[in-house]
Amino acid sequence: MKEFIDYILQFGNLNQQQIDFISKRADELALRKDDYYWEAGKMVKQIGFITDGVLRVYYYTNKGEENTRYFIDENHLILDGHNTETNYTPSEYLQAITDCKLVVFSRKDWKEISDTIVGWDNIIQKITAKHHHEKLERRSQLVSQDAATRYLEFMEKYPALVNRVSLSHIASYLGITPSSLSRIRKNTR
Repeated sequence: MKEFIDYILQFGNLNQQQIDFISKRADELALRKDDYYWEAGKMVKQIGFITDGVLRVYYYTNKGEENTRYFIDENHLILDGHNTETNYTPSEYLQAITDCKLVVFSRKDWKEISDTIVGWDNIIQKITAKHHHEKLERRSQLVSQDAATRYLEFMEKYPALVNRVSLSHIASYLGITPSSLSRIRKNTR
């Protein structure tokens, strides 16, 4: 819980009473590798914050191929869609690719925090904007680069993920085949 509060405090101020209020509404969730935080077509029931581990967001193409959109590691808030007040049913999967620990809130408790703490929505809006910017920055550069450059840049920007994420997931994220990634790795050593 401390990690979550420390993270939130980077985006706004909370007094001890507000921190206690938030803490009482939080639960801890452990996911084992390959467990799902959410699945396509099933309503999302909670908001989460990852304190340990790596998750990946992926979907299936119309040809049945898995495509990894992005990875989520420590100190990232996992909101359920664009609006936490409406039901959200994703078209993607959010799966643990390592053992993970999260701080989670039910939608009801999250709304209660929002309704009670003045400035909470502004804090969450700042976090959401930061995460959205990070996602756009990651994906936009991938479109215009060749595969080797994408891999080298992935290694440079996300060194902590390189040894935690399987090569097949990295290849899927980069939009290349695992065999192409193997060749690229061999040529970059």
